Amino acid sequence: MRCAGGRLDPFRYLGMAGILLAAFLFFGCRKAAQPVTITFFDSDGRGVPGDHRMVPDAYLQEFTRETGIRVNDLPTPEDSASKLDLAMELLHSGAPSPDVYGVDTIWTGTMGEYLIDLQPYFASEISAEDPNIIAIYRIQGKVVAMPNQPLGVQVLVYRTDLLAKYGYKTPPRTWDELEKMAARIQAGERAEGKKDFWGYVFAGAIATDSEQLTMEGLEWQAAEGGGHIIEPDGKISVNNPNVIRAWERAAHWVGWISPPSVVSYTATDAENKFWVSGEAAFLLSHAIVYEIFAEDKPFRDQAGVTSVPAGKSARVGTLGGYALGISRFSEHRAESVKFIQFLLRKQAEFRATYSAKRDRKVEYFEVPTIMKEIYPWWYKPGESGGSEIVSRPSAVAGAHYEAVSKAYTRALHSVLTRESTAPAAAAALENELARIMSNGRTQAGTGSH
Repeated sequence: MRCAGGRLDPFRYLGMAGILLAAFLFFGCRKAAQPVTITFFDSDGRGVPGDHRMVPDAYLQEFTRETGIRVNDLPTPEDSASKLDLAMELLHSGAPSPDVYGVDTIWTGTMGEYLIDLQPYFASEISAEDPNIIAIYRIQGKVVAMPNQPLGVQVLVYRTDLLAKYGYKTPPRTWDELEKMAARIQAGERAEGKKDFWGYVFAGAIATDSEQLTMEGLEWQAAEGGGHIIEPDGKISVNNPNVIRAWERAAHWVGWISPPSVVSYTATDAENKFWVSGEAAFLLSHAIVYEIFAEDKPFRDQAGVTSVPAGKSARVGTLGGYALGISRFSEHRAESVKFIQFLLRKQAEFRATYSAKRDRKVEYFEVPTIMKEIYPWWYKPGESGGSEIVSRPSAVAGAHYEAVSKAYTRALHSVLTRESTAPAAAAALENELARIMSNGRTQAGTGSH
């Protein structure tokens, strides 16, 4: 419209602009009010019994009902290596989705630079957590993931009935004691007709989807004072007398107190030998297997738990598990924080409920000290001798860790199968790890042992 004299009326158009702006803000706010959807990269960590994903559907639905935030649970490959490859491909691309990642304990060094620091959001939870656990997820001063599962600390499981039968009041504290007990129990059971009975079983296979042999080897060598494969300062510690002694001792078990076929045993094979057929006195396994996933096994009520035996230096156990991190490219950081807070709460509720339902008579003896935090009912105040945590060198190896672990497994396995001597395998491994860490290039299957 025009004013008198033919001029445009500025106030008229200001009024129209105001109406348009109000309409824009109204519809814009309505659009913004639509439910937010975040995407979760599921690292498949067996979060609760019966559901082999990290977060079951029931949790996702409950979270949406509580917050209005929807969660897209991204399907991932079955094996760990392929999961990590996919995660890194997504992170390298800078894609805003997924928002939340499941982080394996050995992925921290590889994924860390792409995840935000969670300390500003979870300060109280971090201060309440065991420092040994938080250290696994701390990279260059940042805490890049929050632990969210009962962690799989390594333990020694033993037959309480057989120890009593042969006059042992406590399980072995050292590898020397284990060897003596295993040999005696094995001989006694075989004399009674159990020809397939063995004293001690473990997972001795090279398994593409498992870190079990790497974890076991690290425990054996660290217990002897042989170091941690790669030290925090980057020094490689595999070619020394303590490591060689530990590997030679393990090779001596094969065919003596452990079946010759143990070199092809996966963790499940070893567990079945102990839990299902009852044909082993001792089993090297994970705490979570004993506590949750072996509940319905035939020999469950005849089993006790103690720390991994000591060598001449220490009593140590490796730690496994999954945590939750947020991508630094996420466009829904606040919603992602709420999701992690929710999952931490659900995990605490699960532990409390599970603890209240426990009515089994069980025997725990000098269990890993970290059990005070994970399964507090295992821990006996004042009891000494529990193992301390030793971490795989995933943080210092970073993106090269998978190659480091595979090289280590090949070398140790060659000693167990007697394809190589321990001194030769250790020397070759030292050179191979130096190549891997210097340039990150290694050819599959090129162990020089």
